[in-house]
Amino acid sequence: MKIALLGAGHIGQTIARLLHATGDYQVTVLDKSAKYLSVLAAEGIATKEVDSENKAALMAGVRGNDAVVNALPYHLAITAAEAALECGCHYFDLTEDVAATKAIMAMAKDAKTAFMPQCGLAPGFIGIVAHHLAKQFDEVRDVQMRVGALPAFPTNKLKYNLTWSVDGLINEYCHPCEAIHGGDFIQALPLEGLEHFSLDGVEYEAFNTSGGLGTLCETWSGKVQNLDYKTVRYPGHRDLMKFLLEDLALAGDQEQLKDIMRKSMPATMQDVVLVFVTVSGMKNGQLLQEVFARKIFAERGEKPLSAIQITTAAGICTAVDLFRQGKLPQKGFIRQEDVALPDFLANRFGMAYETQRNVQSIA
Repeated sequence: MKIALLGAGHIGQTIARLLHATGDYQVTVLDKSAKYLSVLAAEGIATKEVDSENKAALMAGVRGNDAVVNALPYHLAITAAEAALECGCHYFDLTEDVAATKAIMAMAKDAKTAFMPQCGLAPGFIGIVAHHLAKQFDEVRDVQMRVGALPAFPTNKLKYNLTWSVDGLINEYCHPCEAIHGGDFIQALPLEGLEHFSLDGVEYEAFNTSGGLGTLCETWSGKVQNLDYKTVRYPGHRDLMKFLLEDLALAGDQEQLKDIMRKSMPATMQDVVLVFVTVSGMKNGQLLQEVFARKIFAERGEKPLSAIQITTAAGICTAVDLFRQGKLPQKGFIRQEDVALPDFLANRFGMAYETQRNVQSIA
């Protein structure tokens, strides 16, 4: 299967290596950075230097491939999807942006190829888990999804280091958050809904952020009382972000905030990803709760991988692999809910979520 992979950043490089190593995919990586591309080219992976913000250039680069795998920043998702559509390619991406996903859903309506956005961790894997658990109940009451990509050793006041895209981070902190409350679809404010919990003896906080639910609100509309998604951080992070975004009005100057964070907040490869889903409801006449919890840790070695690289790349590579195997719809819009959790966890890429430690304790 011929793959045009857009983006040669940390996540894109991980995706390229995973797909290339199988021998089942002929991968060509497109990016505007010759520096990033040279790293992959030295490993025998095909590359093309392309202006990724130019639709015509993207089309020229992806034409002739079977599928486009988009690991570019979220604001380029629509452009990339349009290029895939016009070139007759299947399309997969990692976007958490709600508006981009709705636009891609619209263009996939009558498409002869498949379009599957939101294939990362959240949205992505978290929705697959929640949907799987909820289907086990006769009547679903509450679905709570919590995900955190956190530094293993926080040292600053925000208790945070850059572990993934700054663009994506600020985007999810600034846009309305979809949820179902009391059986009704609502839009909640980002950074609100603060809660605290402990897991494995570590204290965390969680609050509303945008995009993590994917299409679950549409899928479960009228079938669940409460459904929401919150991002997990260490205690105190939310209040400082509210100070920056609201009190200092940087929500209206997001580029300045991104610049500040890139200059002053170190990135880290020593991170941990926390996945925590609870579903409660009626089963066989009894009120029950099911829990799915994982902690995925960074991998050290000759080529270290951060936990967010592992989980994000595993998500989209599994989606592509299951599609190639015919285990997903072959045209139109594909939701994460179309992925069977057992298929995901049994996949050669998806098993990254199974080989990590399963967390059971919760308080």
